Amino acid sequence: MGEPISDPGLMQQQLAELQQRLAQAQRLTALGELLSITTHEFNNILMTIINYAKLGLRHSDPQTQQKAFEKILTAAQRAARISHSILGMAKNRSGNLEPTNLVGLLEDTLLLLERELNKYRISVEKHYQPVPPVLANGNQIQQVLLNLIINARQAMPQGGRLTLKLWHEPATSMVHLMIRDTGCGIPPEFLPRIFDPFFTTKTGQDATGKGGTGLGLAMCKEIIQAHQGRIRVESTPGRGTAFTLMLPQAQPTAELSSLPVPLRSSQGLMPPMANAPQ
Repeated sequence: MGEPISDPGLMQQQLAELQQRLAQAQRLTALGELLSITTHEFNNILMTIINYAKLGLRHSDPQTQQKAFEKILTAAQRAARISHSILGMAKNRSGNLEPTNLVGLLEDTLLLLERELNKYRISVEKHYQPVPPVLANGNQIQQVLLNLIINARQAMPQGGRLTLKLWHEPATSMVHLMIRDTGCGIPPEFLPRIFDPFFTTKTGQDATGKGGTGLGLAMCKEIIQAHQGRIRVESTPGRGTAFTLMLPQAQPTAELSSLPVPLRSSQGLMPPMANAPQ
């Protein structure tokens, strides 16, 4: 073993290097898990393309061939959107904070996890109010969204509802994003510790082979705080958990994006959490 380090400056430098390596390892792990999920989706898309191509070859009537071409085009466009989202995470985006469309990041993340959510019978309910761009690193915020939505899916092994709410507080120049599930919830004695490094409430791997290291939420908090934002959690055992991200808007005078508010799902809305807009 080497000599113990006595120089505080050197210790701080080495700690910073280790934290950077850990963040990179977390990013690669998330990307690898994401590729595993989307590989199955690509297989489904390929099967759709192959089957409709065969249908078009077997039938010479224009109506059937037109239908086959349309189905093939739709499947190919979906594959292109998924590829674009994955490449966006894999490539080196700017390390700087820049005006970022939070709705776009959310929709890309949901696209990547759509098959996973459908497989476990999880419906998605969206309530987006018009919001300005946030000042953020898009790659890092998408990592946070992936982590929180995958955690929510794991909390609902028998199915449930994922609710996404987005709103803007002009008085504080902050954009709020709530990710809420109807899962098992977190025991109150664990809530003060869930953002601690290496702490986890997971006892092992779930049905998909995914477990928990306890690093995910700690890193989520670190990323949000580095953006001069905040992250809040509320949970009731047996009823579900809600994480709320608060991020600063890019410019106080930024125009609000003209986004339609999605219709309420047929399942209805859940009871509101404290401080959440209706």
